[in-house]
Amino acid sequence: MTLSIVVPALNEANNLEATVRSLNEIVPQYFKNWEILIFNDGSTDATGSIADRLAKMDPKVKVTHHSTPRNLGACYKEGVAQATKEFIIMVPGDNECAQDVLRPVFEAAGKADMVVPYTTNSHVRPLGRRILSRAFVETLNLLAHRKIRYYNGAVLHKTAIIRDCPIQTDGFGYQAEALVKLLRRGISFVEVPTEILYRPHGKSKALGPKNILSTVQFVLTLARESLLQRSN
Repeated sequence: MTLSIVVPALNEANNLEATVRSLNEIVPQYFKNWEILIFNDGSTDATGSIADRLAKMDPKVKVTHHSTPRNLGACYKEGVAQATKEFIIMVPGDNECAQDVLRPVFEAAGKADMVVPYTTNSHVRPLGRRILSRAFVETLNLLAHRKIRYYNGAVLHKTAIIRDCPIQTDGFGYQAEALVKLLRRGISFVEVPTEILYRPHGKSKALGPKNILSTVQFVLTLARESLLQRSN
C-alpha cells in the first residue's frame, strides 16, 4: 500500500518540522511508499522557509506555497489533485495528530474504502467546541442517513474514490462534506477510536469566524440537497 499525506500549514513554524518527523517515523510501519504534500497556506512566519528546507532534505516532501490563505478545504482539494499514491489522508501541520492518533487509522487501511476516526478523549478540547461538535455530528447524521461518531477527523480515503467526490467548501467542513456525500453513495467505511493530542504550540484556527461561516454555508447546502432528493 502507498500513501499521500496532505499537510496544510498556516503559521506553523513551531510545529511543522515535528509533524513531518513524526510522519516519517510512523508511516513506513504501514505503507511501502509515501509522499508528504505540504501546503504553506499564506503563512507570515517562517513556515514557508522551513517547508522548503524539509523538501531539500527529503525527496518525499513536496511544497506548494499560497500567497494568501486559502483554508483547509482548498489545501485538501489541491492535495487530492496532486496525490500519486493509493491512499490519501490529511494531517494538519500543527502536530495535533500524533503517532498514537494515526496508528489505529493506518492499522485499518484496506479494510474499507474509508477509515473514519472518532475521538475518545474530546474532554481535552474546550467545552464550547465540544458542544458545537456534538450538534454538528447529529445534524450531519440526519443529512447522511447514517450514524457515525465524528466527521472532522483524519479520514483515510482511497485516492481514486475521494478524487471522484466533488467538494465545494474550502473551509473546515471539507471532510464532513466529503463523508456525507460518500456515505450517501454507499461507500464502505470502518470507524476506529483515536485520542487527540491538543496542539503543542499556538491556538487552533478551527473555530475562527471564516471557518464557522463556511461550515454553516455548506451544512445549509447539504440540507437543501437533501430536501431536493426527497421531493424527487
